[in-house]
Amino acid sequence: MTHLLVVGSGVAGLTAALDADGRPGVSVTLLTKATLESSNTWFAQGGVAVVTSSDDTVGEHVADTLAAGAGLSDDEAVEVLCAEGPEAVQHLIDRGVLFDVHDGVLARGLEAAHSHERILHAGGDATGAAIAAALIDRLRDSSVVVRENTTAVDLVVEDGRVVGVTLLDGDRIDADAVVLATGGAGQLYPYTTNPAVATGDGLAMALRAGAVAADLEFYQFHPTSLAAPGNHLVSEAVRGEGAVLVDAGGRRFMVDVHPDAELAPRDVVARGIAAQMALQGGAPVRLDATALGAEFLAKRFPTIDAAVRARGFAWDRDPIPVTPAAHYFMGGVRTDLWARTSLPGLFAVGEVACNGLHGANRLASNSLLEGAVYGRRVVDAALDPAGVPDHVFDEEWAEPIVVHLPSGGVLSSRADLQQLMWDAAGLTRDGAGLSAAAAELARWSVPAATDAKSAEDANLHVVAQAVVASALARRESRGGHFRIDFPEPGDGPGVHSGVVVTAAGERRA
Repeated sequence: MTHLLVVGSGVAGLTAALDADGRPGVSVTLLTKATLESSNTWFAQGGVAVVTSSDDTVGEHVADTLAAGAGLSDDEAVEVLCAEGPEAVQHLIDRGVLFDVHDGVLARGLEAAHSHERILHAGGDATGAAIAAALIDRLRDSSVVVRENTTAVDLVVEDGRVVGVTLLDGDRIDADAVVLATGGAGQLYPYTTNPAVATGDGLAMALRAGAVAADLEFYQFHPTSLAAPGNHLVSEAVRGEGAVLVDAGGRRFMVDVHPDAELAPRDVVARGIAAQMALQGGAPVRLDATALGAEFLAKRFPTIDAAVRARGFAWDRDPIPVTPAAHYFMGGVRTDLWARTSLPGLFAVGEVACNGLHGANRLASNSLLEGAVYGRRVVDAALDPAGVPDHVFDEEWAEPIVVHLPSGGVLSSRADLQQLMWDAAGLTRDGAGLSAAAAELARWSVPAATDAKSAEDANLHVVAQAVVASALARRESRGGHFRIDFPEPGDGPGVHSGVVVTAAGERRA
């Protein structure tokens, strides 16, 4: 019997577990540190970008994805996503996902940097929750062993191969293959649209085990998080429906920043907002959705509408304050097109992984699609490796830099780390700030993992060091990585970065 262990319960992990379930001679365990519903997928609003209409083509979806990726997206990874997307979405529908319908066909919305209305949504702005709920229902009716509220702290490596995980309570789960589907690391920053569980756990475990990570300097900051307690995401789809960004005086300022104004790529809009906020002494800009009307806002965006009104804003009458917030990690554990990592026995899929798909800046609503597409491919690679072609990382993938983790030092808090990352490795960076941040992180340590939070803090500390080192090494600006001391893209095509970590005193050959 082959045992597949999936760590994480977003669309990628749920898809992988369900696709593996029922295969002859295979047993599946899905592990998550909280409840099954606690994932970035559950909170995703906008939708799924996929070609479903005759006036759209896979080629145009590919072109839009490559353009948003700022010259760094892996062409083949993008082709796989866009070409296999329609079938993956049909599998979601077959598993009970009810996308919104208009006049008898799938309703489609428009988001930034898309050339067509191709964004499928469910429950108006509750797409992620609808997908996760349907897949969780299927999971509970399957033979997959589900372990909720169970924290994995490290990968088990024997003879160079990953053979399981160790848990916070000291127990161990053995597996023939481990699939990391643990999501992102928004809790690196004090302002994020991610839930509290997004602490970079899978990435940190992979790094400590010796896996190569890639493109960690590229973090996407969503332009429009409600500037109120809770940092509630205000989906890009709101701007897709016609809402505009205005300054403190009511002037629409993004028209002076980019030809596509509010629907420019996310990194452009986020920096445009940050620049305008600086001109206003740090005061938030405002999103003006008043032209859409109360009835439309409540029907199309019920989740956002409720959140906005709960915080005292009548957004059908007055523009609401918004600010950028950490949203999505383009980087992650380096994988090939079948989710294989540099460590035998270890696979990674979804936001925790990096196969070059998103390049320097993810195209809106490609993330749920990524989990659905690559969540299927990983099962073939993990359970039928002989049927999966080899992949070679070429000159577009740089030799990994080495980060030496400190052995101890001054204890730090999560709040200290988050503020340091926001100031030094946030929307804009420079060499001096990154160097100072690297030195400060090297001075800090975190307590030994004795509970779930301390385990998360340790993971955030590892990931923060790798992010800062990667950002310091990339001496150019591209997509989500903007250095004010190197404001232009480098010469020639983009090159994917790489990083590995070692314990203090350890050296890699």
